[in-house]
Amino acid sequence: MLIRYKKNLEKIAMGLLSFMPEEKDIKKLQETIKEYETNPDWHLYLWKEDDILGAIGLRVEEDQYAILQHISVNPSYRNQGIGKQMINEVRKNYEGTYKVYADDLTEKFYNKCEGSEAEF
Repeated sequence: MLIRYKKNLEKIAMGLLSFMPEEKDIKKLQETIKEYETNPDWHLYLWKEDDILGAIGLRVEEDQYAILQHISVNPSYRNQGIGKQMINEVRKNYEGTYKVYADDLTEKFYNKCEGSEAEF
């Protein structure tokens, strides 16, 4: 299930986002988390089952697009469909309000998942 990021989950969120190649640098990672905390157009969610296993982040543009810009799953839980579940939940949550797209960094994975679910 998707839960909205909160400050008390900062270390977990940073750990998950650090698995993304462009977020390896600690300064960059701190800037990214700060943007999610302060920018009302940036939305970060965590995927929780028994533990928090993944993170997915979007930015809203022009009040009509939700751009998927971060997606990460704990390496111990990859290839179990968690990333696909996160994308499908985001699609459901944003359906009717925003058109969900992926940025250049997440596009390949997003398109792979898109083929298995109806477009929104």
